[in-house]
Amino acid sequence: MLTRPVNRFTLALFVFALAGCIAGATPAAAGAPPALSLANLDTTCAPCRDFNRYANGGWLAAATIPAALPSWGSFDELAERNQDALHTIVVRAAADTKATPESDTGRLGAYWCACMDSATTDRLGARPLEPRLAAIEALASTRALAGQVAVLHAAPIPALFSFQSRQDPKHSEQVIAFAGQGGLGLPDRDYYLRDDSASVETRARYLAHIARTFELLGSGPAPARDAADRVLALETALARASMTNVQRRDPRATYNKMAVDSLARLAPRFDWTAYLAARGLAALDSINVTQPGFLRAVDSLVAAVPVADWKAYLRWKAADTASADLSRPFVDESFSFEQVLTGAEAMLPRWKRCLRSLDADLGDLLGRVYVAEHFSPEARARALRLVDDLEAALGERIAELDWMGPETRRRAIEKLQAFEDKIGYPNTWRDYAGVSLTRTTHFANRAGARAWEARRNLKKIGRPVDRGEWSMTAPTVNAFYSSSLNSINFPAGILQPPFFDPSWDDAMNYGGIGTVIGHEMSHGFDDRGRQFDARGNLSDWWTAEDAAHYKERAQKVVAQFDGYTVLDSLHLNGKLTLGENIADLGGIAVAYFALQKAQAGQPVTRIDGLTPGQRFFLSYAQVWREAVRPASLRTQVQTDPHSPGVWRVNGPLSNLPEFAREFGCKDGDAMVRPKEQRARIW
Repeated sequence: MLTRPVNRFTLALFVFALAGCIAGATPAAAGAPPALSLANLDTTCAPCRDFNRYANGGWLAAATIPAALPSWGSFDELAERNQDALHTIVVRAAADTKATPESDTGRLGAYWCACMDSATTDRLGARPLEPRLAAIEALASTRALAGQVAVLHAAPIPALFSFQSRQDPKHSEQVIAFAGQGGLGLPDRDYYLRDDSASVETRARYLAHIARTFELLGSGPAPARDAADRVLALETALARASMTNVQRRDPRATYNKMAVDSLARLAPRFDWTAYLAARGLAALDSINVTQPGFLRAVDSLVAAVPVADWKAYLRWKAADTASADLSRPFVDESFSFEQVLTGAEAMLPRWKRCLRSLDADLGDLLGRVYVAEHFSPEARARALRLVDDLEAALGERIAELDWMGPETRRRAIEKLQAFEDKIGYPNTWRDYAGVSLTRTTHFANRAGARAWEARRNLKKIGRPVDRGEWSMTAPTVNAFYSSSLNSINFPAGILQPPFFDPSWDDAMNYGGIGTVIGHEMSHGFDDRGRQFDARGNLSDWWTAEDAAHYKERAQKVVAQFDGYTVLDSLHLNGKLTLGENIADLGGIAVAYFALQKAQAGQPVTRIDGLTPGQRFFLSYAQVWREAVRPASLRTQVQTDPHSPGVWRVNGPLSNLPEFAREFGCKDGDAMVRPKEQRARIW
């Protein structure tokens, strides 16, 4: 024979290793839920008093948050079913002994086996990280800081500031370099600066977490605590220089394109020449600096902070990024602080953590198989028809707005007609030919895949924008609007119950995925999205009068959500959540209007005693049902532009006469806002 036969001992070792990555049957997937279960309702609560409780109270009473999750809701239920499907795919790939290493199946199998090999990972301990830590320890002066930050960014490890390629907001056909704030370990700048008891406690636990991680790396308790103090002090200085999450929502405030020479003058103590050369960008001529004040602060810190502090900070960033992929003591320590922010009671099983990593690193390999097996052409075609219906409905509503003048209306319809509809999966799947993988070392696989992606990102600079590229993987249970691409994006992962099913009646599909479609379309015209034109350029296409009318209506949304509280006294941030709240409000109104158009002239057919309109609103409400742990809810309210589920239901619906009409709600009912406070934009 032309190939060498495998001896029995080698074969036995291979079979033993293979058993580790395919051991354990795939969990039995829960069946898709029915379109609407009356058991999920709480009919003891009037719909006009608290619609979320009426629609979801039965479900909430029975719901149990899995120990490893911070919350549980419709998105999580669907994600669990998708994970079971993905698990079947990767276990099958791992078991395929005929797959070549360069094939899609071979890559999936290799990555999966290495990730599931916890014994090897535990045996290696912190050794995979040692070369990186040694390079940091060799840092001789702050002048050499730029080169070391460049090495970490190429990994990629988020140290000191952010640097990546993105579309030029004012020239949307080109990709340019971006630099801005970053380098924090807590979720947001305000975690470092607020003096309330919860924030003080979080900082104390973060400090202890850093110190324990340094001890795992070999430091004694006292040096570890000293290094942790240095890290927290440096991150606090970076936080003080950072924009708030509300300020960052203004795309004009974060557009400061300048020549690289100007960047060097802005922060001269940081060696930008060395940094850019190390990133392969020595010839870069311009860059968008999203937060110039932040980089000025970095410049001051480079001058004032001793090199020992920088070493501690960079060691922490390297360890923090790697901990989840190292031995069990590091994983446990990383999870211990995750619990502070999420309230999760247990760690996800290893196979679920491996799926998350695989989706992040090789998502299109996984997505291609997932789509072939779980997303039919019929489902995609039905979803596209819904998108067409929703776009037509929004066009009619824009044409009828009484507060918008003819010139702005013309430009708004032009933008709507230019929407690019991305349904299910990309037309061209990503090629991972440059990613080297083995079946033995998970850390090396992750590091290689992530470094490959970082290089791919920077190679885009100076090139035309690829408008067909997706930034979400196909199995993802989510959707998004891109203002720079002017595209609405719906991965196959979300195009399933309880959001969508081709066999459902129109009311359920329009109330589920229809409102999601309407939501993403409305993002094109929310407080941020409305500032971009039909080609995705940051451009003021509004007349001053129409812009003033828009802001007046948007301010009502801000005031409404500012008034909501969770955990007794924690207020929602109406400015932070404004874009999502506007999108919810517009999405429901447009989807309901589209349903009425679709059913015009048809007899009203009740199902379970409910009209199509009532089923529409119940379908919407069940999408946002969720049970949340207090720690997770606190983190969400302080950092997330999305409102909690209860207010995503009751908040927008209380503004809509259509909802009040369907359920017979009257002025004075809790679900009917006073007319003078009522928000209505689209």
